[in-house]
Amino acid sequence: MIRTIAALALLAGPIPASAQRAPSWEGIWRNGSNSVRIKAARCGAGQGSGMCGRVVWASPKAQDDAARGGTARLVGTELFHDFRRDDDGLWYGQVYVPDIDKTFDGTIELVDRNTLVGKGCLLGNIACKTQTWKRVR
Repeated sequence: MIRTIAALALLAGPIPASAQRAPSWEGIWRNGSNSVRIKAARCGAGQGSGMCGRVVWASPKAQDDAARGGTARLVGTELFHDFRRDDDGLWYGQVYVPDIDKTFDGTIELVDRNTLVGKGCLLGNIACKTQTWKRVR
């Protein structure tokens, strides 16, 4: 029986990188100015679900800036939506910018266990903004 299982495993070949469990960035993160904190967690159902980041705390100034931009309630807003890890190690998904009430394609790079770098661009690789997030817990 053990030989049969081993033979089947060999026939199946190695697991592709995209199918392996990607490193997790679940937890609470703060932006560089510590004006916004998000909770990153799996979103959607099933094993292939992406990662999302929802605001759990925001400074009064960040809340006012978001309100001026058209986001009435910043706390509870999903800033990162359905990020999925690609073979290049980057996570690709949608970034919502509450100050201007717009959503853009973006990437997230898990630099190390406690550092995320998010990047969003208006058109292709034009007018890009990068933001570093640090793990709170």
